[in-house]
Amino acid sequence: MDFLNSLGSSPTTTDRPRTRPQLHTAPWVVPVTREPIRDGAVLVIDGRISAVGPATELTSDLRRIGTDWGEHAWEGVLMPGHVNAHSHLQYTCMADVGRGVYAGFEDWSRAFQVVYEEPHDWGQSAADGLAIALAAGTTAISDIVTDTEALEVLKHGQMHGIAYWELMSWLTDEWMTRGRTETITRLGTRPRDFLGLSPHAPYSLDTDVIRDLSTLSEELGVRRHMHLAESAWEAEYTLSGTGQLADQWRTWGYGEFALLRGGGTQQRPVSYAESIGALGPDCHIAHGIYADADDRAILRRTHTAVALCPRSNAVIGLDEAPVAAYLREGNLIAVGTDSLSSTPSLDLMGDVAALYTLARTQGYADADLHSKLLRAATLGGAVAMGMDSGEHRIGSLALGALADFAVLDTLAPTAHDVVAAIVEAGDGHNQATIISGDIRWQRTN
Repeated sequence: MDFLNSLGSSPTTTDRPRTRPQLHTAPWVVPVTREPIRDGAVLVIDGRISAVGPATELTSDLRRIGTDWGEHAWEGVLMPGHVNAHSHLQYTCMADVGRGVYAGFEDWSRAFQVVYEEPHDWGQSAADGLAIALAAGTTAISDIVTDTEALEVLKHGQMHGIAYWELMSWLTDEWMTRGRTETITRLGTRPRDFLGLSPHAPYSLDTDVIRDLSTLSEELGVRRHMHLAESAWEAEYTLSGTGQLADQWRTWGYGEFALLRGGGTQQRPVSYAESIGALGPDCHIAHGIYADADDRAILRRTHTAVALCPRSNAVIGLDEAPVAAYLREGNLIAVGTDSLSSTPSLDLMGDVAALYTLARTQGYADADLHSKLLRAATLGGAVAMGMDSGEHRIGSLALGALADFAVLDTLAPTAHDVVAAIVEAGDGHNQATIISGDIRWQRTN
C-alpha cells in the first residue's frame, strides 16, 4: 500500500503524518472511479485519502507496521461527498418563493424579484443553506453569490467549492468605466482558489461585458459559471432581440444592450456564448435545458460542463433538459440543486433521482445509467469546478484526494444494486458527512 512509507518512516522524516491515522469502514465503499468494495475501508491521513480497499487488508497492513489508528465503523454506504455544481446559498431564506407554482422563467423571476428586494441578512441565509447542504451529504458547492455578505460563507463554513461573484445588468460603457475596477476591488486579496466570476446569463449583460469577463477571469486566474439555455425565451432574445425575456429587460431599462439594440445576432444562446468566448474548460454552465443537438455539440467541443437542475426546472415551470441526449452523446454533466427559492431541498440526491427518472422516460435504456449519474453527482461536479486534480482534488475515493465522504443508509446486496440504490433513493438518506477527514455532521437518531 502507498501509505506504508509515510506511516513506517523515521520520526524525523518531514512527511510523517501530523495526525493519528483514521480508518473508516463500511459494508460498502463506493469509490466512483472503480467498482464498489464490499466490507471496504478508507484510510485517512492528515485530511487526505491514503488507501482504499477491503477492510481486512487495510487493517492487516496497519497492524503489520505497528502503527496506532482510530476507527469509524459506519453502518451505511461510504461514498464521495456530494458535489453540488450549482446553487445560490444566500437565497435559503426565500424558500417561500420555491414553494410556489410558476408558468415559466419570466413568471418565476417576477415573484423572485419582489421578495429579493425585501431586507435580508444574506450572510446568515447563506450560512443556513450551507448547514442544510452539509447535513444532506454535500462536501463541495459551486455557489453563485449576488451580495457581498455571502461571499465568504463557504470559506468560513470550511466547505470545499467555489464562490462565484455574480455580475448582471452592466452596459459596456458603465462596465469599462467602473464595473471592472469595482469587481477587482470586490474580490480583493481573497484566495483565488475558492473564488470565481459568474456572468449571470447571455441576456443580462451587454455583449462586450461578457466577453471582457472571460478576459478578466483569465487575468485573475479564476473560473467562470453562467446560466445558459434556461429560459424558453432565451433563443428569441439572442436570435432577434425579441420575446418575453427581451421585453422584460427593455422594461427594466436595458434596451441599449447590443443584442436588444441590434435585433439579435441570428445565433442561438449556446452558439452566441461560444462566439464571444464565454465557454471553455475553465467554465461550466447551469441548466442547459433548451440545448439542441448543435448546442450540445458546441458544449462538447469547448469542453464545457453543464450542471443539470431538474427539480428547480420543474418548480419554475420549465421544460425537461435533454438528459438522455446529454448522456448518450457524451457531454460533461454535473448535478446542481439551485437554491431553495426554486427547489424543494438542498439534498443533491433528490436531483439525482429526478435525473434518473427523466433519463429513463426520455428513452435512455443503457445499463450504465446509475454509474453515470453517480459520477455526475460527485466527480462530474469536481470536473465542472476544476477540482478533479491537484491540491484540492475531490469527487472520488482516490489516493491523495481530500477525504470528503458521505455515508448513506442505502444498503443493497450487490455492487450494482448498491449504486442503483444510491441513485434512485432520492433525498433524506444521509447518515454522516466528512470533510477533509473531519466528521462535520452525523445523524443522531
